Amino acid sequence: MSLTKVSLISIVKKQYSYKLKAYVQVFLTLVFLQLLAILFSLNGVGMMGSSSDSIEVDVHYYSADIVVFFMMLWGFITAILITTKAYRNDDFAFVTNRLSSNLSNLLFLLTASIIGGLTAMLSTNLMKVIMYFYVGQQTIDSTNVVGSPVELLIGILATAFYIFLFCALGYFIGTLAQIHKVFVVLVPALFFGTLFLGEASGNTKIVTNFFGFIFTESSILLFIVKIIVTSGLLFSGAFVLSNRMEVRS
Repeated sequence: MSLTKVSLISIVKKQYSYKLKAYVQVFLTLVFLQLLAILFSLNGVGMMGSSSDSIEVDVHYYSADIVVFFMMLWGFITAILITTKAYRNDDFAFVTNRLSSNLSNLLFLLTASIIGGLTAMLSTNLMKVIMYFYVGQQTIDSTNVVGSPVELLIGILATAFYIFLFCALGYFIGTLAQIHKVFVVLVPALFFGTLFLGEASGNTKIVTNFFGFIFTESSILLFIVKIIVTSGLLFSGAFVLSNRMEVRS
């Protein structure tokens, strides 16, 4: 028996520090996906054109939208992966329980979301450099010079929260899949079934209201509250479900 009392906070800190070092492949995947997304973005996310008798003008729009989408997908898949048996067993290198393991996973996913949001928004600068040196096209920044730092900060914050939301969703689905493998098929079937049935019946209000609730919020403060509440519910559900699992499986 040991007379040393180990606190929950110290265990979570050790596990969090360990996961930042042990899961370095997650961030290598981030770099690869962002480079791939930048490559896809070089064709632009939209375009318009105009012409007269002697002049033809084509305008291509470039943004980090594709990079952000890839980062949300990356966060979703990463969250599912760390709920698998191989990653769960890494926690048994410490004196741990389900709560400390889940909390360290939450902190890791939050850190990954911040890094993903920061690098995704900064990728626009890399796209400008590539366009200037290799594509040979001129780019015009549509953002106001004075307001651009504020807009960049808001963009990083919003992107990080979007990624964190998808991390929470992936963590919840991954936990469900670990309880019973039927959820691996059931959850996608319910999601796509809802989409197809809504489209077939002409009643798409449920899907549009859900996406509108998250993706069309104009107030940044209200948007943050929505993401925190939704992510909190998903993580809370995953925490409760994980307590139904064996100590080690």
